[in-house]
Amino acid sequence: MEAAVNSPHHRGMVLLCLFLGRLWEIQASQIHYSVPEETVKGYIVGNISKDLGLEPRELAERGVRIVSRGRTQLFALNPRSGSLVTAGRIDREELCAQSIQCLFNFKVLVEDRVQFYGIEIEVTDINDNAPKFQAENLEIKINEIAVPGIRYPLPEAVDPDVGLNSLQSYQLSPNYHFSLNLRTGDDGTINPGLVLERALDREEEAAHQLVLIASDGGKPSHSSTVHILVTVVDVNDNAPVFAQPIYRMTVPENVPPGTQLLTVRASDPDEGANGEVAYKFWKISEKQSPLFQLNENTGELSTAKSLDYEERAFYEMEIQAEDGGGLKAWTKVLISVEDINDNRPEVIITSLFSPVREDAPQGTVVILFNAYDRDSGKNGQVVCSIQEILPFQLEKSIEDYYRLLTSQILDREKTSEYNITVTATDRGTPPLSTEIHITLHVADINDNPPSFSQTSYSGYVLENNLRGTSIFSVTAHDPDSNENARVIYSLAEDTIQGVPLSSYVSINADTGVLYALHPFDYEQFRDLQVQIRASDSGDPPLSSNVSLSLFVLDQNDNVPEILYPAIPTDGSTGVELAPRSAEPGYLVTKVVAVDRDSGQNAWLSYRLLKASEPGLFAVGLHTGEVRTVRALLDRDALRQSLVVAVQDHGQPPLSATVMLTVALADNIPDVLVGFGNLEVPLNPEASDLTLYLVVAVAAVSCVFLAFIIILLALRLRRWHTSRLLQASGGGLAGMQSSRFVGMDGFQAFLQTYSHEVFLTTDSRKSDLIFPQPNYADTLISEESSEKKDPLCVSDDSRFPIKDTLLVPVSSIYFLYFLL
Repeated sequence: MEAAVNSPHHRGMVLLCLFLGRLWEIQASQIHYSVPEETVKGYIVGNISKDLGLEPRELAERGVRIVSRGRTQLFALNPRSGSLVTAGRIDREELCAQSIQCLFNFKVLVEDRVQFYGIEIEVTDINDNAPKFQAENLEIKINEIAVPGIRYPLPEAVDPDVGLNSLQSYQLSPNYHFSLNLRTGDDGTINPGLVLERALDREEEAAHQLVLIASDGGKPSHSSTVHILVTVVDVNDNAPVFAQPIYRMTVPENVPPGTQLLTVRASDPDEGANGEVAYKFWKISEKQSPLFQLNENTGELSTAKSLDYEERAFYEMEIQAEDGGGLKAWTKVLISVEDINDNRPEVIITSLFSPVREDAPQGTVVILFNAYDRDSGKNGQVVCSIQEILPFQLEKSIEDYYRLLTSQILDREKTSEYNITVTATDRGTPPLSTEIHITLHVADINDNPPSFSQTSYSGYVLENNLRGTSIFSVTAHDPDSNENARVIYSLAEDTIQGVPLSSYVSINADTGVLYALHPFDYEQFRDLQVQIRASDSGDPPLSSNVSLSLFVLDQNDNVPEILYPAIPTDGSTGVELAPRSAEPGYLVTKVVAVDRDSGQNAWLSYRLLKASEPGLFAVGLHTGEVRTVRALLDRDALRQSLVVAVQDHGQPPLSATVMLTVALADNIPDVLVGFGNLEVPLNPEASDLTLYLVVAVAAVSCVFLAFIIILLALRLRRWHTSRLLQASGGGLAGMQSSRFVGMDGFQAFLQTYSHEVFLTTDSRKSDLIFPQPNYADTLISEESSEKKDPLCVSDDSRFPIKDTLLVPVSSIYFLYFLL
């Protein structure tokens, strides 16, 4: 039961402690300074770095700065000394008018902590203003029958200073008829008045000169004066009387200039000039005077300029009514300005943390801003909002400050920047709103490895490629930006037939283009398996791999290789045997060949290039089989030579030849007897040479026979001519032999030719010397021809043909027969 009674008490104590702790925390985060007004720029207000618990150098590092709204910045931070200094001249009267305490509040933001500290600076007053009257001269009319003791109000002096520096006293110059009377109003102001001490006599003294001095209490003291002219007028029985002692009205702030606000009325029962009343402002401040205008005849009060609730919400003034006889009356006018929703909210960005990392945790502050409205009441209440589709949320901080936080993890690859529209709306009627547009950039982190467009690649390259040829290209894309997206290509270490892969191919690290370092050989390997790695330049770097299959395409670069018949290595010649009784189509042998290429380049065809007996043998186009075409005859030579060509189907085609020797015999002993000591030519070129020699000898023999015939014809003609000359008595017997022989003006130069032909059973060792001209300076001499008779004789003119032959014809025919 006792516990139950004490429970509410304990709960109350806990709540009180929490409240006091919170209050202490608020006070602890508020820093107070004071500074006198009118200080020079750079005046040190306080050591703010010390009060924040920071070193001076940390002010810039931590982003410490002043945030304020709606007014000129009067203070600044000195990052070198860590002090709070004045940013310019400070006028207390301009800031706070005549308020007893002038406080200037702003916030200091420690940006890296996103923490505010309240700064309150009291601006203390100095005596920098003297009391000032509204006018320097004043005229007061007093009736000569005025009773002593009547008090006439005097104008008040205004001193914008406060405390002892404000207006403290009035003094009136010494005078026999008047004295100074001071009254203190409810608001503490001193109201001076002129009191008539002795009766006036207009006929004795029509005017009196007085001086009123107003002084403040500052040190040194300041003062000002107003000169008062008191005019004694004739009798005026009644003073003006206002209908109301105080006029009150409320006016909206949006009234246009020239709007009539109210009319003050004062009545005077006198007649004539003494009953005419004139109105004028009696007491109004300098700032209020340009805003209002008063019709001195009708008492209509109207606005001269637009009123602004945000500048001043209340106006107080006094109006004087004076008749023609100098009697006066006064009334007060109190005007309240009513606020209307004429100001849109203002949004000031205090901090923008852009760019923000895409891996920033949820709840990271990205924008700090202030939203306020100069209106009052509901018109000044602001509500902020953003688009709902964005991954951000608004959170109200302190007073009118808002924070924009991330509501989820950002992804720069999806959205690299956000265009955020902050809408600030007041609660007025109708509501007014303001929009600001903020661009927030998302900073990239290396969270994406490079990716290839395909999971694997395949390419083709012709063998025998040039060194340094570009053979393939790959491209990897990294959705990150800047260095995180710069891709570097490389090849994984591997070997091909025991040789490092880097000996065959290389890759351009920047472009991903592969180059061949050596020509490829299809017969060595037909494909390469390459692992390509793409790495970005982030920290740490990320990478991905892709496989590339390079297939080597075959080219026709290999000549067909003949496996059978194999070329003997001992210099002998292989002989194929074909019996004399072989029927047509008999398989003599088969040429076997292979091609190291593949496909069409390895398709082989066979054909008979040359045969010693055409039409006797045929070669299978695709099989290479050598078969007889017809039956063998007895006239067919024992030894048959065949040249078989093997050709592939590449472009261009390549071919090889082989020579076959076929012996036409029924058994091996017949072959041996038939061949004797003949040696088979070692190569086709030797056989061709023998053929060419035979043709050459035949041609020479034909030419020689033609020459002999021509020579005989010439001899016969010469013989016939000699007979004719001898008959005419001309003798040529004594003519000296000459090197020229001619007739009828034609001369022939005689030459001797000799042809030497040596033939052996081996055509490769046969020699042919042709031609070997042997020139003689004279006709054939007896020594060279071993003949005594001259070529031409005068006696019998016979032509010894048999003696003129240089080479016996029988020898030529014998040689030809042997060949």
